[in-house]
Amino acid sequence: MSSNNIPLAESKGSINNMYNSSIDDDLYSFNSRGSNSYTSSYKNSGIENHVGGIGGVGGVGLGVNVSQESIIPSTSNRNRISTAMGGGTNSARPMTSVRAAGFSRQGKGNISTSHGGFDPFNQAGYISSSNEKPPSPTPEEQIKTLEKKINQIVEESTLHLSGPNPNIQLALEKAKDAAKKERLLAKQKEQMGFGDQLNLDLTYCALFTLANCYHANKMYHEALNTYTIIVKNKMFNQAGRLRVNMGNIYFEQKKYPQAVKMYRMALDQISNANKEIRLRIMRNIGNACVKMAQFQDAITSYETVMETIPDFQTGFNLVLCYFALGNSEKMKKGFQQLVFIQPNCIEQNDELGSLSKDESIEDHEVFNEDNLRALAREKKQIAHKYINLAAKLIAPVIEESFSLGYDWVVETIKSSPNSEIANELEISKAIQYLKSKKFDLAIETLKSFENKDKGMFGTAATNLSFLYFLEGDYKQAEKYADIAINNDRYNAKALTNKGNCLAQRGEYDKAKEYYQEAINVDAVCAEAIYNIGLICKKMDNINESLQWFEKLHAILRNNSEVIYHIADCYERLNNLQQSMEWYNILISVIPTDPGVLAKFGSLAMKKGDKTQAFQHYSESYRYFPCIIPVIAWLGAYYVDCQVYEQAILYFECASTIQPKEIKWQLMIASCYRRSGNYQHAYEKYKKIHEQFPDNVECLRFLVRISTDLGMKEVQEYVNKLSKLKAISNNNNNNNNNSISNLSSTGDLIDSMNKSNNKLNTLNSNINIENNTDALSQKPFINPIQNKADDIDFDDDVVALLPD
Repeated sequence: MSSNNIPLAESKGSINNMYNSSIDDDLYSFNSRGSNSYTSSYKNSGIENHVGGIGGVGGVGLGVNVSQESIIPSTSNRNRISTAMGGGTNSARPMTSVRAAGFSRQGKGNISTSHGGFDPFNQAGYISSSNEKPPSPTPEEQIKTLEKKINQIVEESTLHLSGPNPNIQLALEKAKDAAKKERLLAKQKEQMGFGDQLNLDLTYCALFTLANCYHANKMYHEALNTYTIIVKNKMFNQAGRLRVNMGNIYFEQKKYPQAVKMYRMALDQISNANKEIRLRIMRNIGNACVKMAQFQDAITSYETVMETIPDFQTGFNLVLCYFALGNSEKMKKGFQQLVFIQPNCIEQNDELGSLSKDESIEDHEVFNEDNLRALAREKKQIAHKYINLAAKLIAPVIEESFSLGYDWVVETIKSSPNSEIANELEISKAIQYLKSKKFDLAIETLKSFENKDKGMFGTAATNLSFLYFLEGDYKQAEKYADIAINNDRYNAKALTNKGNCLAQRGEYDKAKEYYQEAINVDAVCAEAIYNIGLICKKMDNINESLQWFEKLHAILRNNSEVIYHIADCYERLNNLQQSMEWYNILISVIPTDPGVLAKFGSLAMKKGDKTQAFQHYSESYRYFPCIIPVIAWLGAYYVDCQVYEQAILYFECASTIQPKEIKWQLMIASCYRRSGNYQHAYEKYKKIHEQFPDNVECLRFLVRISTDLGMKEVQEYVNKLSKLKAISNNNNNNNNNSISNLSSTGDLIDSMNKSNNKLNTLNSNINIENNTDALSQKPFINPIQNKADDIDFDDDVVALLPD
């Protein structure tokens, strides 16, 4: 940190000691040496200050030895004349004109140079050897080094918290480490007598980073405590604005009164110069008031923001508050403020030249994208979203009808800087007509786009195609689907509508191609994936259909229709175990659907699990007691268990649903007879005969039971039975509704005993129809069909008994 203060010359080994000590140095240990270890002048051990010879020259410190010998001129022995720079025979600079200055045939032996070369400043004497140690750093330098390391840890924590690969737990650990070391450093400063040199910026940075990491890890109590330490420290000048963060924490904890209190305290401590920060805090106050249903206070805050620096989010919130209070005039005023906010403009590159008529801005910008332009486009999309939501919210309530409301909204937007979204609201108006089942007005609104914006006409044509398909006008549906595709080949919904029209005509291969193309354009187009799965089922390609529905299940996890088709595909592949597992998942999604419960009972019966079958059939009957196959199965189950009283209840329910169906009343009478209550059975048969006098089965039972009871009416019933048999034999010997093949009443018992295996036939008829004809998106419909008419009932309830 302060290496510039180190002297240029030191004792031997001082440099190495400095580097070694910096490696093994403890962060919180200080050397007691003071600044006396540093010298302020050069330490030249090889310079001597001589007074003999030429006076004062040796005191210059040039790094050479000055001889004390006297200067003796001589010519006979050819001795060289010495100078003040050096004399004698070993002089480095001889006074001669023959030899060059500084040249000597023999090297000098003095310390000025090890090779006898020219070294007037004795620089070789100052070169430190490799064994020299650097000087120990001063306490000030150690403190600055520690502060630098703490600052580095804080930066690492910040990168882990908000970097490209965030790791909030590691960021919290780093922040804790930085705060701990900062506290230890402050204590060491006080112990060393540097208490007046506290680094407040470093303390503030460490505590703020720690509080922010606590907040990110949802450790709200610790974060609030840390923020409190900062804001209560009077030495931090701008700490008051951190109360905004404390308010945000209270907001997340749904403690809205405390949040408002913190926001207002922060607002009081921020000057008017920071206008944008103050407005953001006021917007937060408004949001908290909305959460507390204090709409008038929220309106006051939002209006202040909109009058100073308006923004789309605040404008939308203001309209929302007006809507909550039901003030239509204020809603109009707030909406006008919202739409007249100047949007963010996207700059165009002049080097690309002017756009052609057939080329859109978006296509042009694909090759000229940058982060700033992407940010501006994102903000513009957010602005349009707020305007659309506000328009859809207030249009039905600001006028007498939603049509007039939409007209006012559209006209307001057309005169605003955001006029390009007016056509989108026209589409919304048509969709609102659809929700109100005003199809003619919806079609009229959508057709009006033919002479307007061509870009929006593609969207309108897609909706028109869907409308005509729902109405059954498949020719018009296909026409507008083609128009939408020609307008935009990459319109996945238009391609799906075209496939629907082809599938309706039975051209499954071509329809499949359009669905596949729609999926290639939009990989998550749920309608196309659903319809191609149905087409594969129509073409008996169950494995491929299963793959498509499983892919759609990965997109729509809890969609009941998708789960049903997966279960049905497994059932068609004779994988009953997987089918039952998927039906179980379906029951968890729609636990009150009687059709699904009945289907699961049917599969359980196929696997021979009567307990599960009875449980699910009972649940199906409890939620919807009108499914005839379920009622018949439950009645037959109780007959098999010889609990005739319960069976009678179910057959009476079936008789109430189908009062003109005689078999249910015959079953009730048979249950009375089987339970030994012959008198009730006789009375029931008489009532059946009065209601259905031409029924042969009822007469045969009457003949039999009246014979057993010794009734006088036996001969009357025998005569009626004979006449009916004669008429039946003459008209149609193969009548399926008669039992003319029985020659006598004694054969009736054999007929009753021959039908012990009919319950499986009933069970097989309780099926969920595959809704493969409906290729467009429809709400989930109970897939059970009433197939009671297909069941071949014999003359007694034995036909319904389980195996």
